[in-house]
Amino acid sequence: MKWLLLSLFLLCVGCSKGKSNDEWYDSGYQDGYAVGYNTTLNIRATMIHGEWDNNHYTRGYADGKADGVKAAYDEK
Repeated sequence: MKWLLLSLFLLCVGCSKGKSNDEWYDSGYQDGYAVGYNTTLNIRATMIHGEWDNNHYTRGYADGKADGVKAAYDEK
């Protein structure tokens, strides 16, 4: 039984493909937006993924942060 469970687990892990480039960009954008918005309005600290080695995440983060800051200033 233990080998069956281990085999199923390895099969599931082996078949998962992880996030696509668009998903990494979206994740970075959401994190950046939250940080830009919250920091500008002094709301709170924000937990983020911080996948700085991933270019798609980093680009999304920068775009999101700029939009978050802009949204915060528009709200003021």
